[in-house]
Amino acid sequence: MMLLSLHNLSVKRGRKRVISEVDLTLGQGEVVGLVGPNGAGKTTLMRAALGLIPADGQSSLAALSARARGKAVAWMPQSREIAWSVTVETVIRLGRTPHLRAGQKQRPEDQAAVDRAIEQMGLDRFRDRPATQLSGGEQARVLIARSLAQEAPLLIADEPTAGLDPAHQIAAMRSFTQAAAQGRGVLVSLHDLGLAARHCTRLIVLHNGKIAADGLPQDTLTPSIVKTVFGITAFSQITDKGFVFQALDLTS
Repeated sequence: MMLLSLHNLSVKRGRKRVISEVDLTLGQGEVVGLVGPNGAGKTTLMRAALGLIPADGQSSLAALSARARGKAVAWMPQSREIAWSVTVETVIRLGRTPHLRAGQKQRPEDQAAVDRAIEQMGLDRFRDRPATQLSGGEQARVLIARSLAQEAPLLIADEPTAGLDPAHQIAAMRSFTQAAAQGRGVLVSLHDLGLAARHCTRLIVLHNGKIAADGLPQDTLTPSIVKTVFGITAFSQITDKGFVFQALDLTS
Protein backbone atom coordinates (compact mmCIF):
# COMPACT_ATOMS: atom_id res chain seq x y z
CA MET A 1 0.00 0.00 0.00
CA MET A 2 1.36 3.41 -0.98
CA LEU A 3 1.47 5.85 1.94
CA LEU A 4 3.13 8.84 0.28
CA SER A 5 3.45 9.89 -3.34
CA LEU A 6 5.20 13.04 -4.56
CA HIS A 7 5.25 14.01 -8.21
CA ASN A 8 7.20 16.91 -9.65
CA LEU A 9 7.21 18.65 -6.26
CA SER A 10 9.00 22.01 -6.22
CA VAL A 11 9.32 24.76 -3.62
CA LYS A 12 10.47 28.35 -4.10
CA ARG A 13 11.68 30.91 -1.60
CA GLY A 14 11.36 34.19 -3.36
CA ARG A 15 12.87 33.57 -6.78
CA LYS A 16 15.11 30.74 -5.62
CA ARG A 17 13.96 27.16 -6.13
CA VAL A 18 15.00 25.17 -3.03
CA ILE A 19 13.24 21.91 -3.96
CA SER A 20 13.25 20.99 -7.61
CA GLU A 21 10.87 18.52 -9.28
CA VAL A 22 11.08 15.74 -6.69
CA ASP A 23 9.38 12.42 -7.40
CA LEU A 24 9.20 9.74 -4.71
CA THR A 25 6.93 7.12 -3.23
CA LEU A 26 6.94 5.43 0.16
CA GLY A 27 5.05 2.29 1.07
CA GLN A 28 4.24 0.06 4.02
CA GLY A 29 7.13 -1.63 5.80
CA GLU A 30 9.74 0.92 4.77
CA VAL A 31 12.04 2.97 6.98
CA VAL A 32 13.26 5.60 4.54
CA GLY A 33 16.12 7.83 5.62
CA LEU A 34 16.31 11.31 4.10
CA VAL A 35 19.94 12.40 4.22
CA GLY A 36 21.92 15.32 2.87
CA PRO A 37 24.14 18.18 4.03
CA ASN A 38 22.83 21.24 5.82
CA GLY A 39 20.76 23.35 3.44
CA ALA A 40 20.00 20.45 1.09
CA GLY A 41 16.26 20.97 1.58
CA LYS A 42 15.31 18.03 3.82
CA THR A 43 13.01 19.96 6.17
CA THR A 44 11.51 21.94 3.31
CA LEU A 45 10.73 18.75 1.40
CA MET A 46 9.02 17.18 4.40
CA ARG A 47 6.96 20.27 5.16
CA ALA A 48 5.93 20.60 1.51
CA ALA A 49 4.94 16.93 1.37
CA LEU A 50 2.70 17.53 4.40
CA GLY A 51 1.11 20.61 2.85
CA LEU A 52 2.50 22.89 5.55
CA ILE A 53 4.13 25.25 3.05
CA PRO A 54 3.16 26.24 -0.51
CA ALA A 55 4.56 24.02 -3.25
CA ASP A 56 4.12 23.26 -6.92
CA GLY A 57 3.45 19.72 -8.06
CA GLN A 58 1.53 16.96 -6.34
CA SER A 59 1.63 15.44 -2.85
CA SER A 60 -0.82 12.74 -1.83
CA LEU A 61 -0.75 14.03 1.77
CA ALA A 62 -1.17 17.72 0.96
CA ALA A 63 -4.27 16.83 -1.05
CA LEU A 64 -6.03 15.49 2.08
CA SER A 65 -8.21 17.47 4.47
CA ALA A 66 -6.59 18.42 7.78
CA ARG A 67 -8.54 15.75 9.67
CA ALA A 68 -7.79 13.03 7.13
CA ARG A 69 -4.13 14.02 7.16
CA GLY A 70 -4.06 13.72 10.96
CA LYS A 71 -5.18 10.11 10.64
CA ALA A 72 -2.85 9.36 7.73
CA VAL A 73 0.44 10.72 9.07
CA ALA A 74 2.16 11.52 12.36
CA TRP A 75 4.53 14.50 12.10
CA MET A 76 7.48 15.19 14.39
CA PRO A 77 9.15 18.53 13.53
CA GLN A 78 12.67 19.58 14.53
CA SER A 79 11.43 21.73 17.41
CA ARG A 80 11.84 19.84 20.69
CA GLU A 81 10.63 22.37 23.25
CA ILE A 82 7.52 21.43 25.23
CA ALA A 83 5.90 24.62 26.49
CA TRP A 84 3.03 23.14 28.50
CA SER A 85 3.52 22.24 32.16
CA VAL A 86 1.60 18.98 31.88
CA THR A 87 2.63 15.42 32.58
CA VAL A 88 4.60 13.32 30.14
CA GLU A 89 1.63 10.97 29.74
CA THR A 90 -0.63 13.92 28.87
CA VAL A 91 1.75 15.07 26.12
CA ILE A 92 1.93 11.58 24.65
CA ARG A 93 -1.86 11.23 24.87
CA LEU A 94 -2.18 14.19 22.50
CA GLY A 95 -1.08 11.81 19.75
CA ARG A 96 -4.50 10.18 19.96
CA THR A 97 -6.37 13.42 19.16
CA PRO A 98 -6.95 12.65 15.43
CA HIS A 99 -8.78 9.47 16.42
CA LEU A 100 -11.30 11.24 18.68
CA ARG A 101 -14.33 13.36 17.93
CA ALA A 102 -14.59 16.81 19.52
CA GLY A 103 -15.15 16.37 23.24
CA GLN A 104 -14.83 12.58 23.11
CA LYS A 105 -13.00 11.00 26.05
CA GLN A 106 -10.03 8.67 25.70
CA ARG A 107 -11.01 5.08 25.08
CA PRO A 108 -9.27 1.91 26.32
CA GLU A 109 -7.58 1.49 22.94
CA ASP A 110 -6.21 5.03 23.18
CA GLN A 111 -4.70 4.35 26.60
CA ALA A 112 -3.22 1.11 25.30
CA ALA A 113 -1.53 2.98 22.45
CA VAL A 114 -0.13 5.54 24.92
CA ASP A 115 1.17 2.77 27.19
CA ARG A 116 2.87 1.03 24.27
CA ALA A 117 4.61 4.23 23.21
CA ILE A 118 5.77 4.96 26.75
CA GLU A 119 7.23 1.47 27.01
CA GLN A 120 8.92 1.68 23.60
CA MET A 121 10.72 4.90 24.51
CA GLY A 122 11.56 3.84 28.08
CA LEU A 123 9.56 6.65 29.68
CA ASP A 124 7.55 4.84 32.34
CA ARG A 125 9.42 6.42 35.26
CA PHE A 126 8.70 9.86 33.76
CA ARG A 127 4.99 9.18 33.15
CA ASP A 128 3.68 11.51 35.89
CA ARG A 129 6.48 14.08 35.78
CA PRO A 130 5.85 17.54 34.25
CA ALA A 131 7.30 17.41 30.74
CA THR A 132 8.85 20.87 31.17
CA GLN A 133 11.12 19.50 33.91
CA LEU A 134 12.82 17.04 31.56
CA SER A 135 16.09 17.54 29.72
CA GLY A 136 16.09 18.34 26.01
CA GLY A 137 16.94 14.74 25.12
CA GLU A 138 14.19 13.40 27.37
CA GLN A 139 11.67 15.80 25.84
CA ALA A 140 12.70 14.54 22.40
CA ARG A 141 11.89 10.99 23.50
CA VAL A 142 8.48 12.17 24.76
CA LEU A 143 7.70 13.71 21.37
CA ILE A 144 8.79 10.56 19.55
CA ALA A 145 6.48 8.61 21.86
CA ARG A 146 3.63 11.01 21.04
CA SER A 147 4.16 10.33 17.34
CA LEU A 148 4.25 6.58 17.93
CA ALA A 149 1.06 6.73 20.02
CA GLN A 150 -0.76 8.33 17.09
CA GLU A 151 -0.36 5.00 15.25
CA ALA A 152 -0.87 6.64 11.87
CA PRO A 153 0.03 4.54 8.82
CA LEU A 154 2.91 6.94 8.06
CA LEU A 155 5.33 8.63 10.46
CA ILE A 156 7.46 11.56 9.27
CA ALA A 157 10.17 12.72 11.68
CA ASP A 158 12.64 15.56 11.12
CA GLU A 159 15.95 14.75 12.85
CA PRO A 160 14.32 12.82 15.71
CA THR A 161 17.64 11.55 17.06
CA ALA A 162 19.25 15.00 17.39
CA GLY A 163 20.25 15.60 21.01
CA LEU A 164 19.82 11.97 22.05
CA ASP A 165 22.65 9.92 23.54
CA PRO A 166 23.80 6.88 21.48
CA ALA A 167 21.66 4.38 23.40
CA HIS A 168 18.49 6.38 22.90
CA GLN A 169 19.36 7.09 19.26
CA ILE A 170 19.42 3.34 18.68
CA ALA A 171 16.23 2.87 20.70
CA ALA A 172 14.45 5.49 18.61
CA MET A 173 15.54 3.92 15.34
CA ARG A 174 14.51 0.48 16.59
CA SER A 175 11.06 1.86 17.42
CA PHE A 176 10.76 3.06 13.82
CA THR A 177 11.89 -0.36 12.56
CA GLN A 178 9.28 -1.99 14.77
CA ALA A 179 6.59 0.34 13.42
CA ALA A 180 7.56 -0.62 9.88
CA ALA A 181 7.46 -4.31 10.78
CA GLN A 182 3.86 -3.75 11.90
CA GLY A 183 2.97 -2.43 8.43
CA ARG A 184 3.53 1.29 8.87
CA GLY A 185 5.92 3.48 6.88
CA VAL A 186 8.56 5.86 8.21
CA LEU A 187 10.31 8.82 6.60
CA VAL A 188 13.04 10.19 8.84
CA SER A 189 15.70 12.83 8.18
CA LEU A 190 19.09 12.07 9.68
CA HIS A 191 22.56 13.59 9.82
CA ASP A 192 24.26 10.49 11.20
CA LEU A 193 24.98 8.45 8.07
CA GLY A 194 26.15 5.46 10.09
CA LEU A 195 22.84 5.37 11.95
CA ALA A 196 20.97 5.75 8.68
CA ALA A 197 22.95 2.97 7.01
CA ARG A 198 22.32 0.59 9.89
CA HIS A 199 18.61 1.13 10.48
CA CYS A 200 17.01 2.35 7.24
CA THR A 201 15.75 -0.01 4.57
CA ARG A 202 16.23 2.71 1.96
CA LEU A 203 17.99 6.05 1.71
CA ILE A 204 17.14 9.16 -0.28
CA VAL A 205 20.14 11.45 -0.71
CA LEU A 206 19.11 15.07 -1.20
CA HIS A 207 21.58 17.52 -2.72
CA ASN A 208 20.82 21.12 -3.69
CA GLY A 209 17.10 20.45 -3.55
CA LYS A 210 17.23 17.42 -5.86
CA ILE A 211 17.37 13.69 -5.30
CA ALA A 212 20.96 12.61 -5.94
CA ALA A 213 20.34 8.94 -5.09
CA ASP A 214 17.48 6.71 -3.97
CA GLY A 215 17.93 3.07 -3.03
CA LEU A 216 19.49 0.62 -0.61
CA PRO A 217 22.05 2.13 1.80
CA GLN A 218 24.93 0.30 0.11
CA ASP A 219 23.82 1.66 -3.26
CA THR A 220 23.37 5.27 -2.16
CA LEU A 221 26.31 5.78 0.22
CA THR A 222 28.92 4.95 -2.40
CA PRO A 223 32.35 6.64 -2.31
CA SER A 224 31.52 8.82 -5.31
CA ILE A 225 28.12 9.96 -3.99
CA VAL A 226 29.47 10.59 -0.49
CA LYS A 227 32.38 12.59 -1.90
CA THR A 228 30.18 14.68 -4.21
CA VAL A 229 27.31 15.34 -1.80
CA PHE A 230 28.98 15.46 1.61
CA GLY A 231 32.59 16.30 0.75
CA ILE A 232 34.00 13.41 2.79
CA THR A 233 35.75 10.10 2.32
CA ALA A 234 34.22 7.06 3.99
CA PHE A 235 34.67 3.36 4.70
CA SER A 236 31.85 0.93 4.05
CA GLN A 237 31.33 -2.81 3.81
CA ILE A 238 28.62 -5.43 3.99
CA THR A 239 29.02 -7.75 6.99
CA ASP A 240 26.94 -10.55 8.46
CA LYS A 241 25.25 -7.87 10.58
CA GLY A 242 24.39 -5.67 7.61
CA PHE A 243 25.82 -2.62 5.87
CA VAL A 244 28.43 -0.72 7.89
CA PHE A 245 29.33 2.88 7.07
CA GLN A 246 31.88 5.15 8.70
CA ALA A 247 32.89 8.68 7.72
CA LEU A 248 36.66 9.03 7.67
CA ASP A 249 37.80 12.53 6.65
CA LEU A 250 37.16 15.59 4.55
CA THR A 251 38.04 15.25 0.90
CA SER A 252 40.10 18.43 0.93
